[in-house]
Amino acid sequence: MDGVALRLEALDAVAAPPGVLAAVHAAAGERAAAFVQERGRSEFLAGRAALLLFAAGLLDVDPARLEARYDCPRCGPDAGHGRPAFLLDGGAAPLLLSASRAVGRVLLAGVVHPEPGVRLGTDLEDSTKVAFDGFDGVALTARERAWVQGLPSDEQALGRARLWARKEAWLKRSGDGLRRDPATVEVLELQGLADIALDGSEPGLELTAPIAETLVAAVALY
Repeated sequence: MDGVALRLEALDAVAAPPGVLAAVHAAAGERAAAFVQERGRSEFLAGRAALLLFAAGLLDVDPARLEARYDCPRCGPDAGHGRPAFLLDGGAAPLLLSASRAVGRVLLAGVVHPEPGVRLGTDLEDSTKVAFDGFDGVALTARERAWVQGLPSDEQALGRARLWARKEAWLKRSGDGLRRDPATVEVLELQGLADIALDGSEPGLELTAPIAETLVAAVALY
């Protein structure tokens, strides 16, 4: 999508300097501690570090000048979750950001100096996670269910994941998240919503992680 910088990175290969790791642990350590498994905890922190480095790269500034801020429409700006943002030298950084983690990878999206009122959301999905009975009934509209059923049987799981990635990206963009019933969001044709090609052909996408055939992604900017 024009104007959006994208990066797909392996979480176990995030190369963060000690100072960045210390800042991330200080800001997100309490949330990280809530993870029961060590892998989940380390991937969460790696994703936060990757986002910080991504933002610093887009702005061409030292990461030490950035301070993470997350704004949840329901819980407020001090909840530690929600839409990611950064302060730059104490003031709001001119960035829109979104991030999504799946199967050991993190997808990062950013827009520098966005137009007023524009919002961003992105999502990365593994098609094996939506291949369960009942998914269509709780997640898809009637038109989307018909679209999936019209696909060859060996492509339906990927089609479901594609629709789910679009819904997640759109709901992140709107700020509703899964507080809104995803089956009420029709994403076959929505302005400002697009699939992301993960085969290396997507303009503006930097790939630093091996591609998995089961992965799909989407971005919403509107």
